[in-house]
Amino acid sequence: MSVVLILVVAAPLLGAAMLLLPGIADRAARLVGVGASAATLIGAVVLACGFDRGRGMQFETDVSWAPSLGLRFHLGIDGISLPLLLLSALLTLLVAVHSLWNIPPGGDSRAFVALFLLLETGTLGTFAALDLILFFLFFEVVLVPMYFLINRWGSPGERGPASYKFILYTLLGSAVMLLGFLLIQAETGTFDMVELADRHGAGMSHGVQVLAFLAIGLGLAVKVPMWPLHTWLPDAHTAAPTAGSVLLAGVLLKMGTYGLIRIAVPMLPEGAETFAPYLAAFGVVGIVYGSLVCLALLRDPDGDLKRIIAYSSVGHMGFALLGIATLTPQGINGALFVNIGHGLITGLLFFLAGAVKDRHDTALLGRLGGGMYGRTPRLGALVAFGAVAGLGLPGLAGFWGELLAMYGAYEPAAGLSTAGYRTFLALAGLGTVLTAAYMLGLVRRLCMGPAGEAPTGRPEVDVTGREVVVWTPLVALTLLAGLWPATVLAITDPAVRALMGGS
Repeated sequence: MSVVLILVVAAPLLGAAMLLLPGIADRAARLVGVGASAATLIGAVVLACGFDRGRGMQFETDVSWAPSLGLRFHLGIDGISLPLLLLSALLTLLVAVHSLWNIPPGGDSRAFVALFLLLETGTLGTFAALDLILFFLFFEVVLVPMYFLINRWGSPGERGPASYKFILYTLLGSAVMLLGFLLIQAETGTFDMVELADRHGAGMSHGVQVLAFLAIGLGLAVKVPMWPLHTWLPDAHTAAPTAGSVLLAGVLLKMGTYGLIRIAVPMLPEGAETFAPYLAAFGVVGIVYGSLVCLALLRDPDGDLKRIIAYSSVGHMGFALLGIATLTPQGINGALFVNIGHGLITGLLFFLAGAVKDRHDTALLGRLGGGMYGRTPRLGALVAFGAVAGLGLPGLAGFWGELLAMYGAYEPAAGLSTAGYRTFLALAGLGTVLTAAYMLGLVRRLCMGPAGEAPTGRPEVDVTGREVVVWTPLVALTLLAGLWPATVLAITDPAVRALMGGS
């Protein structure tokens, strides 16, 4: 089965390489994208079917890569990485199917498909890597294709500044993170993530752990994105094509929180304890700040639908940071559930936002008007579904992660201030109220009111059969994870407890 994991990581790369062959036509390139991403998802499902929840790291490949530098090609998955692997494979396949009929103008379709396949290889490798330098390399692979997806296929007038901001922020964060990895290796003599997690900081002084956690945490916080390092995200989402926005929100943001859970917290426990209150504070500020900005954008005629969803991501990922900062199994399970729920819901929301923009030639609320229930009732219903899922309605995927993160804040780990974390809990609770306010306001603004004439003056098309094919898996999984949370928690909880020393 270790070969299957290697093939899962390599399949998108092989698909991208095929597109370099001469004579590949536009339609054939799009079909290659669907075939490579479908094969990847099938392989990921095979891994899930063979996964044993009672064991630790599974399907490992560990071979010497650069002996003189102590580097190893070490891959494997456990209950922490498996759900994210499946999420990445699913969203990329849906993007590939969507791209069969919807690639924005801006360049060769072969390049577009090759870039999102290369991006998939980077994300899958990040979630499977068990060597710090290998993790870093896969982490960096993701940046280049996303930069070009925004820069070449993004919205004219916005894509240049947004892509430059994205690459500068994320490259700087990665450089700082690499310094933390090198510091760990200098103190312990290894880059092996399994061995370092098992040591729980043994061999590193308190000062080294604090310094390494600061460097790694800052690098990962840019990708989360944590307030106030989030400013690249709204610009990137607003400018990006639909495929780029779906993958950015659904997959790339998860790499930051995953790195904190996989690397920073278990390997540097004293550093984690030192910085946990600050991580929680920044997380709850992001929750409240993101909600307030969304409320302000709702009142602005020039407020952009994609920008609202982007700022909502800042708030939702704040719950993930709060859960991690509790240093409890409940909180970290909550953070992982937030990752899955947010990936499904924002993936759907960005697909819907793209559909709205395609129909109206704009995503500005002042030009979209309202009345979607009257003109395009099925599309309006899906927008409402995505919004209520995003506000954390019980029974949908957005609920459980936020609940567990706040539950962890009620009783944080020993050594952390209970009173302080309950204050964070209260602020996070305020954030849930504000989230409900702007999500329901969005539904009222877009869906309700008299139908009137379409903003473009053209007859509007309701949900098409092709769109149903792409969106149905996200709707179904949002319901499944919300009604049956054990589908996620039964996989993540044993791995989380093992990673934290059986607590």
